[in-house]
Amino acid sequence: MKSTPTRSLPPEYFDGKYAEKLDYWDFASSTYEALKYADTLRSLPARQYRNAFEIGCSIGVLTAQLATRSNNLLAIDVADRALAAARTHCVALSNVHIAKMQFPNERPPESARFDLIIVSEVGYYWSCEEFSTAQAAIEEQLEAGGHLVLVHWTPVVLDYPLTGDQVHESFRARPSLKLLHGHRATTYRLDVLEKRSR
Repeated sequence: MKSTPTRSLPPEYFDGKYAEKLDYWDFASSTYEALKYADTLRSLPARQYRNAFEIGCSIGVLTAQLATRSNNLLAIDVADRALAAARTHCVALSNVHIAKMQFPNERPPESARFDLIIVSEVGYYWSCEEFSTAQAAIEEQLEAGGHLVLVHWTPVVLDYPLTGDQVHESFRARPSLKLLHGHRATTYRLDVLEKRSR
């Protein structure tokens, strides 16, 4: 894995991006993002999920779409401006709960179990150490038979401790997870994994 940078990107990094422009990555306006979100929803193996968890919801564009496939959806982020926008975006969606949480240092209650976990454009922000902790936490809170959806930009970004490919290959190598589907688009990859029953 890349040796630099070695630390996870801190909340201040994202605060700065959202202060510069609320929709810094053009999630609400980009054709690329719209196509990627549609691809993500098409990839979901189940028509409906009971209890979903979105790690890194940003301003809530994908969150609102995931809400149509989830009875309950917990969406988290670290940036206050993004969270305020996500709450506005999802204000009419009673099945969505949006919370400030710096995963994996902060996480849902240990008893919480999810049949869907979404890690979209966030895994490469973690250091190697925190990424390992996040993987273990995700594996623990994903129930047997539940689905983990990974979607990440694949070109190298020098600011990021990891690459999208490193994130995906590491998850795919975990014995508790089996690959259901995976494909590459021009600049992102999408993998759907299922937690094996013991």
